[in-house]
Amino acid sequence: MNSLPIDAVLPALRQALSSRHEAVLEAPPGAGKTTRVPLALLEETWLAGQSILMLEPRRLAARAAAERLAAELGEKVGETVGYRIRLESRVGPKTRIEVVTEGILTRRLQEDPALEGVGLLIFDEYHERSLDADLALALSLNGRELFRDDQPLKILLMSATLEGERLAALLDDAPVVRSDGRMFPVTMNWGRPFQPGEFIEPRVVQTVLDALGNESGSILVFLPGQAEIRRVNQQLAEALGDRPDVLLCPLHGELDLNAQRAAIEPAPMGMRKVVMATNIAETSLTIDGVRVVVDAGLARVPRFDPGSGMTRLDTQRISRASATQRAGRAGRLQPGVCYRLWSEAQHDQLAAYGTAEMLQADLAGLALQLARWGVLPGQLKWLDLPPAAAFAQARDLLQRLGALEPDGRLNAHGQAMAELPAHPRIAHLLLRGHALGLGDMACDVAALLGERDILRGAGADLHSRLMMVSGGQRGSQGAVNRVRQLARQYRGYLRGQPTQAVSDPDHPRWPGCLLALAYPDRVAQQRRPGGAEYRLANGRAAVFNEADALMKHAWLVVADLGSRQGQREERIYLATDLDAGLFDSVLAEQVRVVDELEWDEREGVLRAERQRKVGELILSTAPLTGLDENARSKALVNLVRRKGLELLPWTPALRQWQARVALLRAIDLSHNAESPWPDLSDAALLVSLESWLQPYLNNVSRLSHFGQLDLPSILRGILPWPLPQQLDELAPTHISVPSGSSVKLDYSETPPILAVRLQELFGLADTPRIAGGRQVLKLHLLSPARRPVQVTQDLASFWRNTYLDVKKDLKGRYPKHYWPEDPLIAEPTARIKPRGT
Repeated sequence: MNSLPIDAVLPALRQALSSRHEAVLEAPPGAGKTTRVPLALLEETWLAGQSILMLEPRRLAARAAAERLAAELGEKVGETVGYRIRLESRVGPKTRIEVVTEGILTRRLQEDPALEGVGLLIFDEYHERSLDADLALALSLNGRELFRDDQPLKILLMSATLEGERLAALLDDAPVVRSDGRMFPVTMNWGRPFQPGEFIEPRVVQTVLDALGNESGSILVFLPGQAEIRRVNQQLAEALGDRPDVLLCPLHGELDLNAQRAAIEPAPMGMRKVVMATNIAETSLTIDGVRVVVDAGLARVPRFDPGSGMTRLDTQRISRASATQRAGRAGRLQPGVCYRLWSEAQHDQLAAYGTAEMLQADLAGLALQLARWGVLPGQLKWLDLPPAAAFAQARDLLQRLGALEPDGRLNAHGQAMAELPAHPRIAHLLLRGHALGLGDMACDVAALLGERDILRGAGADLHSRLMMVSGGQRGSQGAVNRVRQLARQYRGYLRGQPTQAVSDPDHPRWPGCLLALAYPDRVAQQRRPGGAEYRLANGRAAVFNEADALMKHAWLVVADLGSRQGQREERIYLATDLDAGLFDSVLAEQVRVVDELEWDEREGVLRAERQRKVGELILSTAPLTGLDENARSKALVNLVRRKGLELLPWTPALRQWQARVALLRAIDLSHNAESPWPDLSDAALLVSLESWLQPYLNNVSRLSHFGQLDLPSILRGILPWPLPQQLDELAPTHISVPSGSSVKLDYSETPPILAVRLQELFGLADTPRIAGGRQVLKLHLLSPARRPVQVTQDLASFWRNTYLDVKKDLKGRYPKHYWPEDPLIAEPTARIKPRGT
């Protein structure tokens, strides 16, 4: 057995797990952690013959890891070492090390929270922070706490780049074991930054050609997605022609097993490989013979948009940690070279680490699994708590899919959904479709939605995909076979579920019905006959970028759509027509009846109609007659809420009254936690329209009638006794000044403004106050022509420091007026001069 860098720290790891039930292992790529650690711990006494479960983030990595481990033992997969991934399982009665993907573990935990028979749970490549890994860890910790007192489950987190201290804290200060690994030097070749809108493929192809000419060994090219891999592969094939010594190998999760193995295995004698991979090759896989890396510096990341309720793939810059790991692939066996297609200055601006999927993903699946577990997020331990807003939106979707009781508990339908290895939308489609006697079609549709589109770019109609899966058309056999295999698996899960078959299961309307069950928010209504623009039930816009046969249909359901950030419209990629008549039967649960009272702006009168709606889309309308007064007044309240309080007859005096109340409330709240003064801000009034406005709307039937409301009396009625009297005392409308004048206060600002001629304040030493002395006024000191000459909240300072300068200016402009030397002993006056002078 070859020596690997991880071997040096295996004794420390054994010791850590002997003394504790948790440990964290940090080891760089190539250290051998995936290959060595499970085998090194298999015969530990504390394991007591139990099995080891090791989680890998991807199916390809799980299969490859199991094959390497079995090879180390000189066995076949399925003996001591086996694996379970979606659509494939290789385990046997003697299997003691089982490599699984994270979703597999979550379902196993739900069925067996204690993980009976498992002594060690290993999370490999945990730094990738997938949603499934975070969920599986949270459930594992909780299940262990509840059910594993006698023989605790040991948990090991290992990865190339971990936030070790954070993880250790999550695991009750678990020991951290670190391996320096073994890395040969890697020479960095920097490029220039990509320009906005620049296609990356030409530079990638040219860089690969340069590397083939200047360097030895195989080349690993990192690209953001399958589309870029396909284009680079095609351009390289054209550039290399019939060159026999270079083997082009795409590598991504959708390839069949033989193609994946061709990319991973060593190049044939006398040949070099160019492996074009997504970030799947970043840490989870060992690709033999690579000593050159070409890194485009991009990754395609799923991001959930709470505004649209949809997940889209965003292409973004990788983190510095990812860049380091990618470059490290070139220095595994000998000194290597890394071509980075960005500048060194740009590298310094990259984020240090990638963002956990938990913080930017659709949480519907997580919410369903937590409901099945019987907890809310706050009851479990997380490295990053699920965001509250995204989790609430996920729970709302589960409610709409009928998975939850009104009190939030999982019902029987939700339990059945949670037991299926599919997104809640797909699980709902499968169960409801099967119950309608459409099980085979539902499984085909669900499988098509669960895999990459088998006819991408060949029209959007789902029917053509279904024909391919059923054997009616030929296509990419690898992709079609995967869909058929997944559909067969779904059929197996649905055996034994009750059905009540529809009378016409072969009717072409049923695929649209099934899609609408999964995506009620993506039912779409055409804006104009024959047009490319549709409006979705969630209120968003969707459009065909090219003419499509589906545009002859007024109603669609859209399964796959996307847009670039900032675009208002979503582009439709996969959809099917929808028979709107189904909303009267099978899809009736999606219909809500809304009584809408709208103002006819042209006539200025109230129009009442009953609308049948699917989300934001209107199915039909009918005139609404015989409205009772309560419904009518509620409609008027909604009108005011929509159009705003400006619909009501406000006066400047009433706005001043509102501001006076607000001032006293603010003064109270600045000194105490509560105030007797109610919140009468516009925002608060809009929220509480039912309590203070609705009782006065019985006689309103035209828009002009709002102007006849006695709004001052209505609003003043909100203040309980004795607040009206206190309002006049604490926040008076006028205030007396030394000249004897009663001057109006302006409450439109804080502090309130007292605008008064300077001469009327002679003899007044300090700035006037209101609210029992708690609020000083802002003085606008005016000239005889009532123009401001000074603004102050400190009258004493004005007399002492500024008055003499102001006096000189005013005396020159208004020589007939009275300008005493000492304003504090002078007689105040509202006239040109005091009487008798």
